[in-house]
Amino acid sequence: MKLKSFLLTTTLTALLVSPVMAAESIPQGQIKGSAYTHTDRSMVEALAHAWTVLPANMTGNVAYEGLYKDHPKVTGKVPSVIFVHGSGGINPEIKKFQRWMANELSIASITLDSYQLPDRMTYSSPIAKEDYEKIHALRASELKAAVDFLRKQSWFDGRFVIAGTSEGAVAVARYKGSADVPQEKGRIIYSWSCENNYHVETHRTAVPDTVPVLNIMSKTDKYFSKANPYIGNENATGTCRNALLGHPDV
Repeated sequence: MKLKSFLLTTTLTALLVSPVMAAESIPQGQIKGSAYTHTDRSMVEALAHAWTVLPANMTGNVAYEGLYKDHPKVTGKVPSVIFVHGSGGINPEIKKFQRWMANELSIASITLDSYQLPDRMTYSSPIAKEDYEKIHALRASELKAAVDFLRKQSWFDGRFVIAGTSEGAVAVARYKGSADVPQEKGRIIYSWSCENNYHVETHRTAVPDTVPVLNIMSKTDKYFSKANPYIGNENATGTCRNALLGHPDV
């Protein structure tokens, strides 16, 4: 009788307590700030404060690293990369990558500063999908503005790649250029799995077959794989493999 009581108690504990413990392991998301659409002024500032790295063959001296608004006079034309930062902003690793491209490949690059939008919405995950989509719309507007901005630069040779990480990579994966701008020569998608999950309403990946694409993920991404307890997709692979299935140049 005591054994039966013990087994019953154990079973009830497993059924009733364990789900609560699992729920408690999921963090409570939070939103700060209320702005998620650029004004004309904030977009101008986002571009002016873009982290810009120009190779030495453009400056005639050493590579320039700094804000776009402070860049020196340059000569010549070079290929370029537009980088879209993640939710953490323009971090040292992005600057390091831009420096490497300039020094090793003679490629210019710009990373527009999304945080020039006053009271910009920020968050800790998870939050509602519709709130993530507000941010994704913001980042998409920034990428389109950056492409239009780049093509007007005297040093732009007509060739460019778009790249982004995490939140910024969603904009890169979804990007659809307008007819009046040149098509990008490639895309680099860092730390985004191009899958339906907690971070999007639908992934809406839109990489043309004519555009080579590189997806770089960690072996087990803590946000976009099954390792995330709130991933919201029991079939998540943690990569863009399925979204890019059949693409001729992955």
